[in-house]
Amino acid sequence: MQLSQSDLPMFFEERHASLATQLTAAAPQLEEADARGDAAVVEVMARHGLFELVCGKVESRSLCLAREMLGYVSPRADSIFAVQGLGTYPLQLAGSPEQKSHLSAFARGAGIAAFALTEPEAGSDVAAIQTRAAPTSDGYRLDGDKLFISNLGLADHAVVVASTEPELGARGLTAFWLPLSTAGVTVQPLAATAPHPIGALQLRGAIVPASARIGAVGQGMKLAMQTLDTFRVSVGAAAVGMARRALDEALAFVTRRIQFGKLLAEQPLIQATLADMQVDLDTARLLVLRAAHKRDTGSDRVTTEVSIAKLGATEAAFRVIDRAVQLLGGRGVMQGNVVEHLYRAIRPLRIYEGTSEIQRTIIGKALVTPRMPK
Repeated sequence: MQLSQSDLPMFFEERHASLATQLTAAAPQLEEADARGDAAVVEVMARHGLFELVCGKVESRSLCLAREMLGYVSPRADSIFAVQGLGTYPLQLAGSPEQKSHLSAFARGAGIAAFALTEPEAGSDVAAIQTRAAPTSDGYRLDGDKLFISNLGLADHAVVVASTEPELGARGLTAFWLPLSTAGVTVQPLAATAPHPIGALQLRGAIVPASARIGAVGQGMKLAMQTLDTFRVSVGAAAVGMARRALDEALAFVTRRIQFGKLLAEQPLIQATLADMQVDLDTARLLVLRAAHKRDTGSDRVTTEVSIAKLGATEAAFRVIDRAVQLLGGRGVMQGNVVEHLYRAIRPLRIYEGTSEIQRTIIGKALVTPRMPK
């Protein structure tokens, strides 16, 4: 397994070489653990210190290297890893000293976090959140439903974004650090196309103290958007890892499969397909690393570059994996085949943390706004 740090060194620094070594050492153990389920991959990631990358100072290039590896060997582990970051990053941004004291346990894998933002009627439209956080004499009462929340089933805490002042819309959202053992909290497991922990969260009169609030009242939308903006570029890196694995699987197959008296790899049309896959893969890598490098080196706002990376990489990876399935033929759609699994695993990446349509909206607006009449 090759990581982008090795052949695109212009985006990295010397210290990233040691991280690449750490990630490469963890890779075979994670691939083996994937077959044993969620708890097994958590144990391996914790043992190799991977959660420290998302529960401490978050650096985009390190995060992207980690997710490139995880996407290659275990999309299940990648999802758990990423959501551990989403569920703890609001504490890093605005948590109280007491809340921040939890981070060391999550960095060790002793705690697992979730990020409860999406609702049955609030997906891309975060301002439509209906979950209510009503003030009590010494805290808040939470009532509402959250849907498609990754890490539920594993997580013991979740960041919950709820409305404290419904009349203010998005400006009335507030974030809370919620122990999932709280009375009135119910977790309902769901099954996604590719295996990873995900579920629905029911809140029925869940009472939390005022100290559960993260940051100020009305800061929830800002915290959610800052969190998503920080991690969004790494979604593209996970897509890169999955696409790289699909291309490797396809190359291994066509260089041993004989049809019409010669190897598939000798057929011009097969070579052209592989060329398209490589171009898509490299395009995705360059878009992701450009955005990650700009974030890390203190450039001005990089929201547009991040959206380009997320959109470009996830859509390109989907094409690469789809072609890999086609090259493998019947084997490519058999359950248990690596590319069949990747075909299911890549699809959600074009939806979560901002759909492809939302990314196109962000990019398009950035292009036309400077040219619009004043």
